[in-house]
Amino acid sequence: MMNMVAMAGYGQFLSYEMSLLKVPQMRKLFHDKIDNSQKAIIRLNNPSDTLFTVSGDTDINLQLTQLVQNDVDAMQFFVESDSSISESDKYKWLRGINEMLTDFISAYQYRRIKGIMLGELIMAYDTAMHLVIQEQPLAGLLEQNEFEVDNILAGNYALRSSFNTPEAENIMVFKTCQHYPNLTLKLLSAHTHVPYADSLIKAAAYRNPEELFNYAASPDTFGKIIRSVDDPMVKIVSKLANMSSGRFIFPFLNEIYIGRLNIDSINKIIGNENIYYKLLVKTEIDFAGRVLHGDTPYARNVLAQKLKAKAVEIYINEINALHDETNEAIHFKKIDGLTAPELYYLCVLGEEDIYTSSYLGIYKRMFDRLSNVKSDSLLKMVNYDYYRKFIKMAAAYNNLDDFLRRMDKSVAIQLMKTFVNGLDQSNSLEDAVDVADSYGSINDKSIRKLISNEVQNICDGIEQTHSRKAVIYNLLNIIFGSMDSTSKTNLSDSLKISPVYFMPNKLLQDSLGRIVVLQFFYGDKDGDNIFKAFRYQFSNRNWKITEMPEKGEKSEWIEVASTKGTPIIIYANRPLDETKDLDAQAQAHLLNYLSLKNINPTVVIHRGHSYYLNSTIKQLPSSGKVILLGSCGGYHSLNEVLKICPEAQIIASKQVGTGAVNIAMIDLIIETLRQGKDLNWPYIWKTLNNSFDPNDKDRFEDYVPPHKNLGAIFIIAYNKAMGNSN
Repeated sequence: MMNMVAMAGYGQFLSYEMSLLKVPQMRKLFHDKIDNSQKAIIRLNNPSDTLFTVSGDTDINLQLTQLVQNDVDAMQFFVESDSSISESDKYKWLRGINEMLTDFISAYQYRRIKGIMLGELIMAYDTAMHLVIQEQPLAGLLEQNEFEVDNILAGNYALRSSFNTPEAENIMVFKTCQHYPNLTLKLLSAHTHVPYADSLIKAAAYRNPEELFNYAASPDTFGKIIRSVDDPMVKIVSKLANMSSGRFIFPFLNEIYIGRLNIDSINKIIGNENIYYKLLVKTEIDFAGRVLHGDTPYARNVLAQKLKAKAVEIYINEINALHDETNEAIHFKKIDGLTAPELYYLCVLGEEDIYTSSYLGIYKRMFDRLSNVKSDSLLKMVNYDYYRKFIKMAAAYNNLDDFLRRMDKSVAIQLMKTFVNGLDQSNSLEDAVDVADSYGSINDKSIRKLISNEVQNICDGIEQTHSRKAVIYNLLNIIFGSMDSTSKTNLSDSLKISPVYFMPNKLLQDSLGRIVVLQFFYGDKDGDNIFKAFRYQFSNRNWKITEMPEKGEKSEWIEVASTKGTPIIIYANRPLDETKDLDAQAQAHLLNYLSLKNINPTVVIHRGHSYYLNSTIKQLPSSGKVILLGSCGGYHSLNEVLKICPEAQIIASKQVGTGAVNIAMIDLIIETLRQGKDLNWPYIWKTLNNSFDPNDKDRFEDYVPPHKNLGAIFIIAYNKAMGNSN
C-alpha cells in the first residue's frame, strides 16, 4: 500500500514527465478540468479533506485517493505520450476521463453510487480505454463490474460508440432490469430482441401483474412475446388483457391463480352490480386476513381501487344525490340489501365522496344490521381492514364515542392503543394523520388521555431520536400535549412552523399592501341566494362593488373593494346556471383574469355544497394562506388542500356547513383584516361562539379552527422536520 509520501513522490514524477511533453494549449484546458475534478472528488465529503474519506478504514481511503490522483494522472500521461493515439483522439480521451470523474461526482452526490466504487470505476475505465485503442470488444468488461460502474462507462462520451453492440446492449439491459426491477417491462418493450426476455417477464408478472396487463394487451411485438411466455401467471394476465371484460375480472387475479375462482364464473356476474360489489367485498376481506398473517395477495391494490370505484359509482353517488329526501326509506333504498361489512366499505373507501347525511345514514344501518352484537365484531368481520380510517371518520362525524361504547371497555382500550401503534410502518403519512385528526375530535377525556399516554410511552421507548418513527411520535406528542387545557405549549415554536394560533395581517398582503380574497360560488338552486346574501353583507360605505368584466360584457364576477382601512379586494364569481356550465366558465374566466393581472389571492373561500368542493380544490391558487371550506364535511378534504397550499391555515366543518355560520365567520374575518388586525383564531372562535343562537351554535361547534386542525398541523410540521417544506 502506497503511503502519502510515496503517493506525493509518484505524483511529482508524473508531473515532471508531463512537463517534458509538448501539450497544445487547448488540450491543457482539458487537463486543468481533470485536475479540478480530481480535487473536487477528494473534497466531496469535506472542503478541507486531503483524502477521499468513504469509510473508517484509513487504508481504504488512502488507496482510493491514490487511484483518483495518481492513476488518473497516469491515464492523462498515457494519452499524451502514446504516439499511436491521433491528435483528435487525444481530445476525445481527455474529455472522456473528465466526464467519467464528473459523472461519478454527480452520481455520488445523488446517492446513485457508493464512494467505495470509485476505485473500480477508475480501473475499469483505464481497462476500457486500452481495449478500445487496441480495437478489442468491451462487452466482456461489463460483466465484471457493478451496475453503477457500468452505467457510467456505457454512457461515457469516449466509450459510448464502442458499447453500441448487441452483446453490450444485452448485458446492460439485463443489469438495469436487475438493479431497477420496476423498469423491466418498459426496458424490454424497447429491447425485444434480448435473449432472456422470458425469464424477466415471468419475474415481472409476479412482482407487478397490473403493469404486465397493460403491456400484454398491445398488438405490437412485445405484446406477442408476453403472450407466448409459458408461465401460469403470465398466461392468466395475457388472457384477461385481451378480454373486453378483463379489467373487471383482473381484481380477482389472485383467486384465479390459486384456483378459488375461475374467469367464466366471474364473467357471468359482472353485469349484476350488487353481486359484483359483494364479491369484491368478500375478496377484500379475505385479502385483509391474509395480510394479517404476512401474506401479500397479487393485485391487492387493483382490487381496492375497483372496490372503491364501485362503492362510489353504484351506491354513494345515488344516496348522495338524494340528500334532500326526507323519507329515509327512499333516501337509502339502494343499500337495503347490503350487510354490515358491505356498508363498512362504503364508509372507509368513500371518505372523499360521501356526504354527511349519507355517512350518518350508513353508520346507523351498519349497527341496525348487527343488532345487539358488540361493535368490535364489525372490525373482526373485516379483519381490521382500514380500521384506522373507520375510527378517524367516526371521530370526525362525532360517532366515535358511540362506537366505543358499543364494545367492552377493555376491548375499547386495547383498540385505541393499537390505533396509535405502528404509524411509522407505512410509507405514507395517512395513518398518522388519521390519528392526529381523530384525537382532535374525541370528546371522551379518558380516551384522549389513553391515546396521549400511549404516544408518550412510545416516545420514551424510541432510541434513534432522528428516525422517521421518532419524528412522527414526537410531533404527535407535542400536538396532543398542546390540547391539554392546562398546557402553555406554543405549537408554532415547539414544532418550528408558521404561526398556528394567528395569521399576521402583513403575511396576507401582496407587494402593493393589498389582501386579495377569492370566493367560489356555484349555480345550483341555493347558489343564487347565498350570493345575494354575500352582496348584501358588503353593501355599505366601507365597500365598493364593481361588476366584472367591464366594458359592456355580461358580468361573470364581481370585485368588492374596501374604501377604508387595509386595502382588501374580494373577487367572487357569479353563480350562473350550472346546467349550462356557466358557473364553471365564470370561475375559469375569473382565474384567467387574476393570472393575467398577476393577482395572487391569499384568502380563499368555498361557498357551495360539498359536491362542488372538489371543483374548488382543483382551482385553488397555491398562494392561499387562509382557506375556508364552507360546505358540509369540508374537514375530510384537508389533505387535498395541503397538497396545493402546503402551509395554509384551514377552517372547515366536520359535518354540516351552515350559511348563517359562514356569513358570520366571513364577516368577522374580513372586518378584522380591514381594520389592520391579525387573525387571532382563539379570540375569533370565542367571539363567534358567543354570537350564535343555540341552533346555529350547534352547527358552529362542528367547524374546526386552524389551531385545532391537528391533521393539517401534523402534515406541515412533519414536512418541515423532514426538510420537505416549500
